[in-house]
Amino acid sequence: MTGSGAAVMGRSRKRLRAALIGLAATSVAAVAGVLALAELDRAYPPPIEAALERSTEVVDRDGQLLRAFATRDGRWRLGVDLADLDKQFVAMLLAFEDKRFAEHGGVDAWALLRAAGQFAGNGRIVSGGSTLSMQLARLIEPRQRRSLSAKVMQVARAIQIERRMGKDEILALYLTLAPYGGNLEGIRAAALAWFGKEPRRLTVAESALLVAIPQLPELRRPDRNHAAARAARDRVLARAVTSGLISEDEAAAASFAPVPSARKPLPALAAHVAEAARRAEPNATRLEVTLRRAAQAGLETAARDAALRLGPKLSVAMIMADAATGEILAEVGSANYFDTASNGFIDMTRVSRSPGSTLKPFIYGLAFEDGQIAQQTIIEDRPASFSGYRPRNFDMDYQGDVSVRTALQKSLNVPAVRLLDAVGPARLMARFRQAGVNPVLPRGKPAGLAIGLGGLGMSLHDLVQLYTGLVNGGRVSDLTDRPRAAGETASRGVILPAAAAWQVSDILSGVAPPANAIHKGIAYKTGTSYGYRDAWAIGFDGKHVLGVWIGRPDGSAVPGISGYGTAAPVLFDAFVKSGVAIVALPRAPAGALRQAREDLPVTLRRFGASAGEDRLAGVSEPAPEIVFPPQGARVELSQLDGGLYAPLVLKLQGGRAPFRWLANGKALSSVERRRTSRWVPEGNGFSTLTVIDAAGRAASVKVFVE
Repeated sequence: MTGSGAAVMGRSRKRLRAALIGLAATSVAAVAGVLALAELDRAYPPPIEAALERSTEVVDRDGQLLRAFATRDGRWRLGVDLADLDKQFVAMLLAFEDKRFAEHGGVDAWALLRAAGQFAGNGRIVSGGSTLSMQLARLIEPRQRRSLSAKVMQVARAIQIERRMGKDEILALYLTLAPYGGNLEGIRAAALAWFGKEPRRLTVAESALLVAIPQLPELRRPDRNHAAARAARDRVLARAVTSGLISEDEAAAASFAPVPSARKPLPALAAHVAEAARRAEPNATRLEVTLRRAAQAGLETAARDAALRLGPKLSVAMIMADAATGEILAEVGSANYFDTASNGFIDMTRVSRSPGSTLKPFIYGLAFEDGQIAQQTIIEDRPASFSGYRPRNFDMDYQGDVSVRTALQKSLNVPAVRLLDAVGPARLMARFRQAGVNPVLPRGKPAGLAIGLGGLGMSLHDLVQLYTGLVNGGRVSDLTDRPRAAGETASRGVILPAAAAWQVSDILSGVAPPANAIHKGIAYKTGTSYGYRDAWAIGFDGKHVLGVWIGRPDGSAVPGISGYGTAAPVLFDAFVKSGVAIVALPRAPAGALRQAREDLPVTLRRFGASAGEDRLAGVSEPAPEIVFPPQGARVELSQLDGGLYAPLVLKLQGGRAPFRWLANGKALSSVERRRTSRWVPEGNGFSTLTVIDAAGRAASVKVFVE
């Protein structure tokens, strides 16, 4: 072998030795790296669990967010489901932050080399080399300062994360923790705060801004650094064009879109329901309730508008339920949860108050069940004493003889007490308990006739539950605001037979709506508690029951409020604002008839009549007597504009309603059930006034008008 050949052979051996040494060193380094990562995994796993705390979300029956609660450290951090995110936003994010996200194992070597070269050539950071996995590592384990060792740890953590989680899990966790300025974290909180919507469908401009903010969240907050936010958004748009995600025309149009200048509040509906749900399950991060977001928002608007209109310190509570399932579709505990003047934090849907006249339909229902009355049965509305208990009507007046239908529609007190006396207060209470409602009686006192006029305690929740029976053919549904377990029934028992429930519903469907309200097929009943403390209105169609309560939580009187004048207009307004489609009331079941009085059996023509007796022919009341103006009176009347006289009030006592008034033999315009009427004289001189009652008896006076 020549000297040159030996030299070549020697160099070859050296290169081979060096290669073997390098390979061995690389193998050792690789093994050492693997062992180091394994040891790091074992001894120092990434603190992923510590970063998993989420804001508690309360969602409606369709999964829409009603209310969110901040985390313990005051962060708005909502969980993310990639399937619910705008696809174009995700594409923009990956194109801008980590275009090889699907390929690398946590570290993008090419991106790191590019970033290092740009730094060496420019003396500053031109683009970052961090992958989304590395950024996630920094989010779950924030570093105090930038250093080489911190970067090495971030790389190691990114690899650890990739070993533990799939790509979709990594992306979802990043989009849950990404900072968006202030206490906003994650794409959902950001989209809700900056655009007032979930990130399901974002515009190109919105997507670009949400990609840009997390890089420098405080410097790019739209509410504080509007220009910087716009510039960063436009850079993302330019990158999206380069990546082929959008066209230049789309980017140009998006660059003219406004950038939000203020944060929007996160959804804050159903405060009382949300608080109750969280108390029941304090460790849950997602709580589903039966409410419907649109209906809840509508009722809260109606309650807030009513409270502003009615004055300070008044609270408004409402419940709307599906009568068949008992599921609560909307529930408002107060008009303003944070209003201390009206004790808004108190959930007035669950507070026991006097229900006024709202229980009368069930008294009538029991009487229908017993066959004691029909809709056209005549019943007396006159002063009466029931073992010393003397009920009086709300307006302190009496109607005389009226039909059962009229008595319930006008909510007359004496007829209701007559019927309750016949069916029995204990029986009425038993039906309430059978329906799952336990009214509160005065301490140490049994149920008496006063319960028919509100002499007990009952909550709005209880009342709405009872009224589901009038929609469901007498069967009451148990109200709930949480989804029922499989196989759980809504039925709480029967409060009335189907025919009796229909008779009551049919009567209530004929109650005149309040002024300026649109009658949309709603049956309803109002009530006012003693001392003007509570105003109620409970209405229903063929599917929904809506209850309204108005008053002061401290129980003090509110002079002037009433069920019909105060609560009923709110009821009709709330039905409209709830957005529910009004369903026709149920048809009459078999055996339920609405008969004219002349078609009724003799015993049903008048309440309390015995077989073979029709008390309409017998007259027990004294004959009518005109008490004003008295006989021979000289009446001086003032003239109004146009020469007409002001009306003269006519009053009588005794007699049986209805009454027909005549002036100089000419009948006045209408038949009156009240014992007062009005007459406008045609001129000066003598006039004869006459009144004729239902029994045909008459009384007259002669007066002189001057």
